[in-house]
Amino acid sequence: MPNPPGPAGTTPRREQIRREAARLFAERGFLGVGVDEIGRAVGISGPGLYRHFAGKDAMLADLLIGISERLLAEGRQRVHAAADPRAALDSLLQGHIDFALDESALITLHDRELLNLPDADRHRVRSLQRQYVELWVGVARDVYPGLGEDARPAVHAVFGLLNSTPHSAAAGPKPDGRDAMAALLHRLALGALAGAAGAGE
Repeated sequence: MPNPPGPAGTTPRREQIRREAARLFAERGFLGVGVDEIGRAVGISGPGLYRHFAGKDAMLADLLIGISERLLAEGRQRVHAAADPRAALDSLLQGHIDFALDESALITLHDRELLNLPDADRHRVRSLQRQYVELWVGVARDVYPGLGEDARPAVHAVFGLLNSTPHSAAAGPKPDGRDAMAALLHRLALGALAGAAGAGE
């Protein structure tokens, strides 16, 4: 995954707006947040946001399409760089776990606000997500040939696990909590896939 943005003084303004919009939309809902409030969060007037985004709808589309494009592109890179299917699966898991633990606001946005996108943008997100799922399905079948027709539902179940766990208190802010949670999620995901394949652990 990309490195997190730098300190506030060096973070590009557009990235600041993305981050604060994601946080506010996740906390209060897309319809409950105004442009002026997003502007205040980044220290500019609401109308000043229009130099970076056409409006609130454009911010939401940028966030949801952007993360879908990023996950797919990085997933493909991880698979291409891996020495074998098992290494590819481990790398895909690590990338998605990093996303789930570090960017939970985007998961919340997708769950709650996808239907607020215009049809064309929503179809774009769905298309990117299907490609991402199929990338995982291919790798999972290579690692666990016994998955067969269960590969796709098994991958969706793993996404459900990874995307929901960061919302629990167990992911808390303890200094060593993130690494422990990441390792646990990795084990649970592999166990789920192996179990679905009848391979056991």
